Amino acid sequence: MAKRGYHHGNLKAALVESALKLIEKKGPQGFTLSEAAKAAGVTPAAVYRHFEGREDLIAEAAREGYEIFADLMEFAYDSGAPSALARFEATGRAYLAFARKYPGHYMAMFESGVSITSNPELTIVAKRATEILEKAAAELSEHIPPEKRPPAAMFSAHIWALSHGVVELYARGEPGARTPFPPDELLESGIGIYLRGLGLLPPDET
Repeated sequence: MAKRGYHHGNLKAALVESALKLIEKKGPQGFTLSEAAKAAGVTPAAVYRHFEGREDLIAEAAREGYEIFADLMEFAYDSGAPSALARFEATGRAYLAFARKYPGHYMAMFESGVSITSNPELTIVAKRATEILEKAAAELSEHIPPEKRPPAAMFSAHIWALSHGVVELYARGEPGARTPFPPDELLESGIGIYLRGLGLLPPDET
């Protein structure tokens, strides 16, 4: 009797969905390829129709996550916020929103150890997400003379790291109980302090 997985029409998508659920439950290193196959209703051998192995499956989950992540960042940036600062802060909030809504994707992207450069498609979509934040950073620093302007890639990377830290420590699971402040407020105030310290806020927004 045929496994039900052969009848749902998109085995690859079903395997990624199964992997994401297992990642949420057990972490990116806590499940086997056989478990993912079983959850999708197919034999382990069927997985190799689309993936070379477990790491390849996780890489596809990460690629899908970066695609969603970049879309959210782009939407936040283009959402009509009234100032460069507001648009920049919106991208930070999009980071938190993504981590909350797509925990499996988030873990596949940032906690699995998957190499972005190992997969051309993953490299492209990850770069797209990075470039959106860099674009927002570049716009925010336009008022600073070029000779005094910090590289957009530098401080956008710092904000990415700040966002990641808030997510890891305060926005996911039990660690969130460590602070009486909402993660969104922590991130917004942290961004403000950081940008003011670098002199990246226009005079009329200080």
